Amino acid sequence: MEHGTHDHDTHGHGTHGHGPHEGRSAHAGHRPGGVTWAAAAKATLHCLTGCAIGEILGMAVGTTLGWGNAATMALAIALAFVFGYSLTLFAIRGAGLGVRSALKVALAADTVSIVVMELVDNGIIALVPGAMDAHLDEALFWTSLLGGFVIAFLLTTPVNKWMIARGKGHAVVHGHH
Repeated sequence: MEHGTHDHDTHGHGTHGHGPHEGRSAHAGHRPGGVTWAAAAKATLHCLTGCAIGEILGMAVGTTLGWGNAATMALAIALAFVFGYSLTLFAIRGAGLGVRSALKVALAADTVSIVVMELVDNGIIALVPGAMDAHLDEALFWTSLLGGFVIAFLLTTPVNKWMIARGKGHAVVHGHH
């Protein structure tokens, strides 16, 4: 009983505590049903912050430069992933984890959340009539973008709650705080 408990996470694959599974069983909130909506919302908000920074920057740059819709959206999505991962990466690095290990944890923690968030947010923008052609100085640009974030937050929070309850997603970050 090296960690004080033996559960389904004990697998003895010789990771020696250096992988993204380290410390998972020590957090009671990672048991199925043990995750609060507040914890899931906090994880989602963390992810949304990085996505929003990247998305807004990408949309603003693409729109300002007069790029087409596809190029602007591609830049916005790419930057959403960069900023989404970066926030987690910097937090984990600050806790003393090496770059390679921190990158693995950030990828494990945020990928599904960012994918869901980007699909929902960009889907909303694509579906709102005129939103893809709106300019930075138009209310439609900002209301569709920010409205997409709100809907993405509401739809991604249950996904994160489900993942955290299974020791996945943001649950892997908690072992490194």
